[in-house]
Amino acid sequence: MDIVAYGHYGFALLLLPTAAADFLEYERFHLIDAIQPHIDSGKVKVFSINSINSESWLNSDMHPRHKAIRHQQFNDYVYNEVIPFIKKMTSQETPIITCGASFGALHSANLFFRRPDIINGVIAMSGDYDLSSYTKGYHDQDVYFNSPVQYLPNLTDEYMLGQIRSSQHIHIITGSGDWEAPDASRRFSKILHAKEIPHELDVWGYDIPHDWDSWRKMLPYYLESRF
Repeated sequence: MDIVAYGHYGFALLLLPTAAADFLEYERFHLIDAIQPHIDSGKVKVFSINSINSESWLNSDMHPRHKAIRHQQFNDYVYNEVIPFIKKMTSQETPIITCGASFGALHSANLFFRRPDIINGVIAMSGDYDLSSYTKGYHDQDVYFNSPVQYLPNLTDEYMLGQIRSSQHIHIITGSGDWEAPDASRRFSKILHAKEIPHELDVWGYDIPHDWDSWRKMLPYYLESRF
């Protein structure tokens, strides 16, 4: 599994690709260029990894149970290999914020909410936080436990909830333009409110579609104004 890093200092931003893309997607679509001033200034050090969505939920030739297993393997890879690698490349005290757009938003949110002990927050752009949206009717425990809108309402572990609530960086962002689904973010926000989890829901206008130009506006704005 390939990984690329940009910058030398600052908090760590871990980028999760959209759909079936690779570790260079954010560079290829010029999002890295859009946040380059924050990288150069030492505010943030960026890490970007591959997705395995083409080997799981986006692979029409796989049995759904095997897709779920593959998804769990991806989570384990991030927690057991990527996070330690980031700590080695920065420091044990460096905060790690996950970030992604579209399918990457779901992954970035899910990775944070499942392990707030090792991930410090999330910037999720244009996401749908129910994995069932991608499973074509299949459902099992792994789908449930990778769908934040499903498992968070039933989360009762006060220690874990305390870790989530202590995050100062839970940003749920969406546009209202073509191909966007702002109601998915609103639904997620209502669940977070119900669990008394501080967060920011930011619904941008009808001129903001589900596309790269939107994310090239969103992420620099958040790095500039929230960190």
